[in-house]
Amino acid sequence: MNWIEIVIKTTYEAKEAVTNILHEAMVSGVVIEDSNDVINLLKEDQDRWDYLDEDLIQDYYDGVIIKGYFENDEDSTEKIDHVKAQINMLPRYDLDIGMTEIEIQNIEERDWNSEWKKNFKPFRLGDHVVIKPSWEEYVSCAGDIIIEIDSGAAFGTGSHETTSICIEQLEKYINPTKSVLDIGTGSGILSILASKLGASQVLGIDIDDDSIRVAKENVKINGCGNVDIQKGNLLENVDYTADVVVANITAGIIVKMISELHTVMQSGSVFIGSGVLSKKLDAVEDALILNGFEILEKIYKGEWAGLSARLIK
Repeated sequence: MNWIEIVIKTTYEAKEAVTNILHEAMVSGVVIEDSNDVINLLKEDQDRWDYLDEDLIQDYYDGVIIKGYFENDEDSTEKIDHVKAQINMLPRYDLDIGMTEIEIQNIEERDWNSEWKKNFKPFRLGDHVVIKPSWEEYVSCAGDIIIEIDSGAAFGTGSHETTSICIEQLEKYINPTKSVLDIGTGSGILSILASKLGASQVLGIDIDDDSIRVAKENVKINGCGNVDIQKGNLLENVDYTADVVVANITAGIIVKMISELHTVMQSGSVFIGSGVLSKKLDAVEDALILNGFEILEKIYKGEWAGLSARLIK
């Protein structure tokens, strides 16, 4: 079988949105080449490299390259046109897509599982967390908290800056007495981490059926019996009270949701939010303060930001 590869060169800001558009178009696989991943790895782990060719960094595209793969059939042209149209609409949602370039080419059959798996290696987030694909070997260090992910090409691996922000904050605020609510759980990484950090119980919620399926698989792989994954739309019909609420979603959704957080939190509960562009963090902060929260910490990583806040009213 022949395939069509769509190559999209876009901005860091549009990375998640473009990837979601491809998933909604039912691609058979997605590969994301983010120059920040390579640059950060080289900067953070300099002791691993005996020699570093500066051209390695300079040769990377200044942005994100996202590749999607469709079967070359009678519907492929329609799917590609739909993807292009959806991408061109992103500026309406206040997303900067820059000079996004889209290229199309025909390619021969490949083993797509191998294609994306070869780029997914164990990596460290926060002080103790290691994200490890289930097929990779990893020699753990003392104090490591290992999360195994076998999510398939269509789901995040946890490498995004916003996931890192949430992980670092969860490490600070979770202990064995805490219950946790993970809003927009995705592949379940944050719910699994909460369990492995010792949370008494964890509820992960997502509106997407595929995310629910993958999150449940990952929870099972990691042996987290106290994690419950449910389908839901944010806080709608959630009958649960949490000591820690984490939401790695967009600023606009967080702001709209903040006025309802009191329904799942109590005085002293901590909210951890990320998925927010740095320039939009002030709006999230203002909404939290208006609704009875005190800001504990604000974190910035490149274009992205997050914060933690305590409910005091």
